[in-house]
Amino acid sequence: MSSKPDTSNSTMTPREIVQELDRHIVGQHAAKRAVAIALRNRWRRMQLQPDLRDEVMPKNILMIGPTGVGKTEIARRLATLANAPFVKVEATRFTEVGYVGKDVEQIVRDLADTAVKMYREQAKVRVRTQAEERAEDRILDALLPRREAPAGGFGFGAGSTTVDIGAEPSSKETETRQKLRRQLRNGELAAQLLPGLRFL
Repeated sequence: MSSKPDTSNSTMTPREIVQELDRHIVGQHAAKRAVAIALRNRWRRMQLQPDLRDEVMPKNILMIGPTGVGKTEIARRLATLANAPFVKVEATRFTEVGYVGKDVEQIVRDLADTAVKMYREQAKVRVRTQAEERAEDRILDALLPRREAPAGGFGFGAGSTTVDIGAEPSSKETETRQKLRRQLRNGELAAQLLPGLRFL
């Protein structure tokens, strides 16, 4: 079992946050300890009641140092732990609008775009298993079509094809379907030519 801390929630202690930062960043122990405490305090503030939360002022973080000492990497890894969007900004490119440089409001727009992209990726991960199961069912339906309803079933017009939803599949049909599902998951059907099967 992996000893990696659980970074999916706010239960990490400052010591665990520092250990996670140590996996990616060498040195800067004082900085890592300071940001770990600040992040933990923000997590704890979010658990307070709304009326008490307004009384506890969150502490922002300002890191100062020469280029290459790890400021950006600490901030990037901290954002990953907090499941928050991260945008790196070169301040020299942003000045007051109407002179030179970019509009400072672009920073907020970039941050919002990053947050939307993060949400979309997380949504994909959440529905991945369900999407794979539905894709399997569609492929299995093409390989082993479900039984059609007898004549006089619930159709929508002359010559329409209907599926007998109420009929239970036979044990042989179920066994065959499960066998095909195992072959599909093991990749045994990938190299076979399936005429007429359309992948959408």
